[in-house]
Amino acid sequence: MESRQQRICYIISVLSLCALIGLCVAWELWLAPLRPGGSWMALKALPLLFPLRGILKRSIYTLQWSSMFILLYFTEGVVRATSTSGIDAGLSAMLAGAEVALCCIFFVSTIMYLRPYKQMAKKLARQAIQKAAE
Repeated sequence: MESRQQRICYIISVLSLCALIGLCVAWELWLAPLRPGGSWMALKALPLLFPLRGILKRSIYTLQWSSMFILLYFTEGVVRATSTSGIDAGLSAMLAGAEVALCCIFFVSTIMYLRPYKQMAKKLARQAIQKAAE
């Protein structure tokens, strides 16, 4: 049974992931592409689609690995936001900052959603150990 806080965290996770997918596509095709007219870098949004189905089904396993997977996009955002090259200056740096923010939102909300499940798993493991010791 999910609490109200868990449901809110789940919704925030889904929305932030969808927003990140949209940002990646828009960034590299229209907003600030590496080349005029769009860039193949828009394909970086494709790997984000892999966990989307599992997350929409509330798969605990998918939520767990996607919380680690999203850190790749966090890293890319930090690098591009702090880059001093002409390509990633201005609007692109601001979009990279938005990418970092969305990654952080996804990560924290996913961890908060999963927290009660992890606590329950630890409790069940302790009970199993106690039963086996008896």
